Amino acid sequence: MGCLTGFKQLTLSVVLTTGLLTACSQGPDMSGIAAERKRPVQRYDISQAIAANAQVVVVGTQTGAVLLSTDQGITWKRQQIGQTSLVDIAVCGDKSFVAIDHYRKVWFAGADGANWQSVQLEKPRTPLAVTCDKQGGWWVVGVNSVIAGSHDQGKTWQVTDLGEDTQITTIQFLDDKRGIALGEFGLSVMTDDGGATWKKGPALPGEFYPYAALFRDSREGWVSGIAGQMLHTKDGGQSWQKQVNTTAASLNRLFMHDGVPFGVGNGGVIAHLDGDSWRTLPYPDPLPMFLGGGASLPGQKAIVIGGPGGLLRAVGTAQNNK
Repeated sequence: MGCLTGFKQLTLSVVLTTGLLTACSQGPDMSGIAAERKRPVQRYDISQAIAANAQVVVVGTQTGAVLLSTDQGITWKRQQIGQTSLVDIAVCGDKSFVAIDHYRKVWFAGADGANWQSVQLEKPRTPLAVTCDKQGGWWVVGVNSVIAGSHDQGKTWQVTDLGEDTQITTIQFLDDKRGIALGEFGLSVMTDDGGATWKKGPALPGEFYPYAALFRDSREGWVSGIAGQMLHTKDGGQSWQKQVNTTAASLNRLFMHDGVPFGVGNGGVIAHLDGDSWRTLPYPDPLPMFLGGGASLPGQKAIVIGGPGGLLRAVGTAQNNK
C-alpha cells in the first residue's frame, strides 16, 4: 500500500511538472523582432556612404536599403531597393543622387532622394567610387585601373582601361575640364578635356594607398590613407606634401563642412583641418567603431555620421567652426 501511495504521488508530480512545462513552452514572443523590423534604422544596418543636398540626406547601406531624412537627420525613412551593397554616393550639380553597388550597378534618384532606379555596369568589375562631372555626367572607378563615364544616365559608357592590376579608389572633377583619380601604389590619373582622355600624372609619394580624397578647388586638395596618413596638394595634384594627423586614425571619408575639410574614420573619430593639422572633433558619447560615412548638413552647424550596428546620428560642430 505504501508503494501504491508512492506511485500515485510520483504520478501526480509528473502531471504537475508536465503542466508547468506546457505552460512555459508556449511559442516565443516575437513582438520584439517585429518591432525592430518596423524601425527605419535597424541594428544590422551598416552605413557605408552618406550624401546630402539642401533638401534631403541619403544613406546607402550594406544590406540593400536606402535611408532617407528630410529633416536634417532627426527622423529617417527606409526604402528597400533589393540585393545591393551601396559603397559610394555622390550629389550631382542638379542636386540629384548617383550611387554605386558592389554588385556592378549604378543607382540614381532625383533631388528628393526617392524612387531609386538602377542600370547595369559592365566595367569596372568591382566599382569603388563614383562622382559627377560639372555637366552631370556619371563617372565610376574601381579595380583593374578602369575609369567609366556616361553622359546619358548609363545607357552608354566610355571606358578607359589603363591595363594595370591596380585599384582606383577616388575620383573628382575639379572644374569643367579637369579631373583627377587616385589609386593604390600612388597611382594618379588626370584628364584636362572633360574625361575624353585620361593619362597618368605624378605619383603620390611612398606608393600611397588612398582611402578618400577631397579637393576644395582646382588646386588645393587632400587625400587620406593607411594608418592615418594625410597628404596635401596646392597645385592640383602635381606634388604632394605630408600633413600632420593628430588623431592617428585612418579617415575613410573626406568632405567639406562650413568651408572646412572634415573626415570620419576608424575608432569613431571625427577630424577637421585646423591650420595645417588634422585634429579630433570632440562629440558626446562617441562609439569606438569605424565610421563608414559622413556628410555635411547644408545650412546647419552639424554633420551626419554612420557606421555598423545601426549607427546613424547627427553631430553638432558649432563650437569647432571658426
